[in-house]
Amino acid sequence: MANWSAFAAAEPALADGIRALLEQYGPGMGYLATIRPDGGPRLHPVSPVFTDEGLFCFIVDSPKRRDLERDGRYALHAYPPEDNDDEACLTGRAVPVRDPLTVGRLAGALHASPDVDWRLFELTVDTAMLRRHGPAGALPLAATPFMPAYAQTWRAPRGFRRPLAVAS
Repeated sequence: MANWSAFAAAEPALADGIRALLEQYGPGMGYLATIRPDGGPRLHPVSPVFTDEGLFCFIVDSPKRRDLERDGRYALHAYPPEDNDDEACLTGRAVPVRDPLTVGRLAGALHASPDVDWRLFELTVDTAMLRRHGPAGALPLAATPFMPAYAQTWRAPRGFRRPLAVAS
């Protein structure tokens, strides 16, 4: 797995497209899938945060946080755009950030309230997918000319190591 910065350096166009969909409404917005204790999926809206160091999420005390603390596997999917069916998805592990300097710096920069019981997680990237459907959308029912979907995918190479920007 790679951190976001290492992935973006390896695949800048793909990373830019995914980030654009996750930030299409201003701040990062997406659906985070986690794994319940019984193995089933759980889906939550979240606000992922991109920095020069990586991709992070402040998670309040909730079932989603307990899922991540028990089993860090996640999938993050962008909200659907209003004008097309393009999609972006990341999978990987959510790693608790335990370095107090990193937590303090990001909490201050991002105005995370000290009055809320949150924990900071870094979302590492194992796979990335961006799919463009074109103006007709996923189903060619629109009056616009049909364009075949275009997909880009990336998988962290075996042995790909993330930089040690945050201690976990």
